[in-house]
Amino acid sequence: MLENRISRALFKRAKEYIPGGVNSPVRAFKAVGGDPLFIQKASGAYLYDEDGNRFIDYINSWGPMILGHGNGLIEEAVSAAIKNSLSFGAPTKKEVEIAELITEMVPSVDKIRMVNSGTEATMSAIRVARGVTGKDKIIKFEGCYHGHGDSFLIAAGSGAVTMGTPDSPGVTQGTAGDTLLAPFNDPDTVKDLVAANEGQIACIILEPVAGNMGCVPPEPGFLEGLREMCDKHGIILIFDEVMTGFRLARGGAQERYGVVPDLTTLGKIIGGGMPVGAYGGKKEIMDYVSPEGPVYQAGTLSGNPVAMSAGYAILSYLNDHNEVYDQIEDTTNKIVRGISSNLKQLNLNYTINQVGSMFSLFFSPEKITDFNLAKRCDTEKFGAYFKLMLDQGIYLAPSQFEALFVSSAIGEAEIEKTIRANYASLKSLI
Repeated sequence: MLENRISRALFKRAKEYIPGGVNSPVRAFKAVGGDPLFIQKASGAYLYDEDGNRFIDYINSWGPMILGHGNGLIEEAVSAAIKNSLSFGAPTKKEVEIAELITEMVPSVDKIRMVNSGTEATMSAIRVARGVTGKDKIIKFEGCYHGHGDSFLIAAGSGAVTMGTPDSPGVTQGTAGDTLLAPFNDPDTVKDLVAANEGQIACIILEPVAGNMGCVPPEPGFLEGLREMCDKHGIILIFDEVMTGFRLARGGAQERYGVVPDLTTLGKIIGGGMPVGAYGGKKEIMDYVSPEGPVYQAGTLSGNPVAMSAGYAILSYLNDHNEVYDQIEDTTNKIVRGISSNLKQLNLNYTINQVGSMFSLFFSPEKITDFNLAKRCDTEKFGAYFKLMLDQGIYLAPSQFEALFVSSAIGEAEIEKTIRANYASLKSLI
């Protein structure tokens, strides 16, 4: 059994002063049971907790550590930036440089505005879409997570003309009434929503590859169909690439799938592990943002020089070393093949979804293409599997409904250990 005496004591202390003992809900391990581990440090492919346990990391800070932890290039950039002060509240050269670099790398982005989180980016993007179109309603997809903004915490209504309802106390019915929901990979429902709300929809927002119901890729033609529908009806298409941006390809999922949105939200990798977000898109849309245009959005720490330096370092490296994407996809392929082989040997009919360096093992025999199918997974069995893997030194996301992320620091030894641990864990569940 895993030794976690210090982590347990820290969690007990934390619950006295922090709601639920954590600063983001999934960290509490409620979905898998037990107490969370408190991490002390990380290096390369590994995390080390306060009890001295070492784990191969498949969360990678929920995506941004694409080169692994403690990367020297990023650390040097941060160290150099800190010497000049932590923040100015004024423009810096590094903001210009990273903006130029992102517009070079991401197909849809002519101009970009830096913010401080993915949530702030998505909230701002839909405000811009509403400001540009003069329309109020948005369409989002069940299971796609866009942060904790009020417009996104909405449960489904009962039909195309039935508005959503608040999914969290504190979200008003008025806000919920402007959010329409469709199942992911279901273009027919989107068509029905557009028809039933003709001339009222400002934007459609989605993760082009969902990462918050587990890894769920778009079905062939789904993204292309949304692009065509938006063009036909004057709707702004927003890709939330906070997870997928600079991870699935140099230019994100939009490069990988060849579908260009009107607006893109970014985060995670563009800060190299520092808190950051951004939204960008076509010049004619972004010119609506203050002070150029009338749509107001501001942030005291936006474009923080330390975060911009970290982001510029990692993006410059990825821009110059496209082979990283081949490497991490090859690594992920090997892991997925190993897990698939284990499932076959053990006669277990579970499902694996993978896109590039993102993947999920679903405890379900069904092909997972939307949130309703994901919810049919055996979450109790996943919780048991999670603990068994943790005991063997493999740190997975503590939820069936979260994607896993592979870094370039994971090598053959880590691949082999992961596959062996997977086999032993699955065998224990039979």
